[in-house]
Amino acid sequence: MHYLILATDYDGTLAKDGKVSEATLDALKRLQKSGRKLILATGRQLEDLIQVFPEVNLFDCIVAENGAVIYFPPTREEILLGSLPPEKFVQALRSRNIEPLAVGKVIVATWEPNEMEVLTVIRELGLDLQVIFNKGAVMVLPAGINKASGLSEALDRMGLSVRNTVAVGDAENDLSFLKLCELSVAVANALPSVKSEVDWVTDENRGEGVVELIERLLTLDLTDDLRESSILPDRHRILLGKLDGDRDVYIQPLNRNIMLAGISGGGKSTLATGLIERFIDKSYQVCIIDPEGDYQSFDKTVILGNAQQIPTSAEVLTVLSKPEQNLIVNLMGVKINDRPLFLAQLLPSLLEMRVRTGRPHWIVIDEVHHMFHADWNAAVTLPQSVNGILMVTVHPEHVATSALSLIDTVIAVKSPMQTFKDFCTTVGHPLPNDPLSLELASGSAVAWFLTTEDQPFQFEVIRPLQERQRHMRNYAEGNLGNDRCFFFRGENNQLNLKAQNLIMFIQLAAGVDDRTWLHHLHLQDYSRWLQNSIKDKSLAAEVSEIETDTNLSPTDSRDRIKLAIEKRYTLPA
Repeated sequence: MHYLILATDYDGTLAKDGKVSEATLDALKRLQKSGRKLILATGRQLEDLIQVFPEVNLFDCIVAENGAVIYFPPTREEILLGSLPPEKFVQALRSRNIEPLAVGKVIVATWEPNEMEVLTVIRELGLDLQVIFNKGAVMVLPAGINKASGLSEALDRMGLSVRNTVAVGDAENDLSFLKLCELSVAVANALPSVKSEVDWVTDENRGEGVVELIERLLTLDLTDDLRESSILPDRHRILLGKLDGDRDVYIQPLNRNIMLAGISGGGKSTLATGLIERFIDKSYQVCIIDPEGDYQSFDKTVILGNAQQIPTSAEVLTVLSKPEQNLIVNLMGVKINDRPLFLAQLLPSLLEMRVRTGRPHWIVIDEVHHMFHADWNAAVTLPQSVNGILMVTVHPEHVATSALSLIDTVIAVKSPMQTFKDFCTTVGHPLPNDPLSLELASGSAVAWFLTTEDQPFQFEVIRPLQERQRHMRNYAEGNLGNDRCFFFRGENNQLNLKAQNLIMFIQLAAGVDDRTWLHHLHLQDYSRWLQNSIKDKSLAAEVSEIETDTNLSPTDSRDRIKLAIEKRYTLPA
């Protein structure tokens, strides 16, 4: 299941007038029996909460004092994420007759209309404190502490991810942790400002609304857990590419098993790398099975294994135990014929980890025709219902049918017709109605969503950030080759100064005489070079405007073009 954790506010959400109904308690117990975790996030002090809510042990974790205190009922461990404001602050409030005034372990709280007095004292004492409001309550906490920071710390200590968390609340102090989570819900009695910011609003108030949410989650379990994606908000969609040059096309990060196929050198790695970057950017944990050592490190990614060292399953699970950490499993040290067996031993551990934690969210298997080749009994390893698998292959026809039968999205680079034929022949799926009309343009791919009636469509591939950065470094300091270099020659070809990259261009531009500089400027040679050789349309357009500005001196035009280049490309000092 994907929605593994329910994080709920207490007053006004779970409780009415400080009390939780039996029906709400029963729903919480049923949700917990389904294998999910329960976290309570409240502005109350822990002792106060325990007094009004004896069933506190029902929760796996309590985030109290609006994020400042974490308490684990099973172990009774208590963690403070901040310190109490200095005594002089509390004394100053008391001297001003601020009532009521509650002092917790970290929090200091009162009620409106005392907020102006509180803010005045904070300012007069020069303290690094913040004021948080909650339906008339005025809470003072160290800067940076709120329900979002408290929930993040709690999940981290539990080895769980916000990407597997549903949050429900009702007031303005809940917004921070609602926005943090995978799915944000407001009960019907929530403030209008809260309801306008969340993904879904219940029909019922308070505890009845929480029961409504729980019933929805449990109903998903009884039908098809993959349908959880039906309530996944659009804000988590993953950019796939562009249609018609300007319209973005997306895929949902759940309920997908993708096969990316095509000939070597056709752009599979570019597309796979871009998707992985965007999974990671959305905080979905990724585990890459890399048989050939083709994948470089991504952001927040660890590489295990090399040509001399073979990673163990225990090492893999240890790295993935941190929700924010991604992993590349390099199998160069494993003999080619032994790699399917290695994956067959590792994959059950990864899938068992998913049952416990909901992660890793995506498992990427490169060279899948070797890892699950047609003669290999992949059914022993792969369950009939699994999602979040990205398979990359040159030969879909050489992949085990049991593995291909999981696929619901086929993406083809180069020769899409052949890819679709190979896939459909292997799994017995009918070919799309008119695949012959697909003519693949350079830098494009074709996607086919098998679970819809839509036909395959072509889209422009968005290059991954690390590749764009690599290209930018090459343009800045690499060697473009004679056919793409800029030559300062002057009006009578008296010069032949070659700029093989942008650094050399700037250096030569600063040294050539004004007559030579203006000769190329007036012919708009600089913008033409940037357009055709550097392939930077926006930079070329900006430089073109400089070239046509007759009011600029040679020095001014040099400086402006240099600045335009340096804004886009990081050049060494």
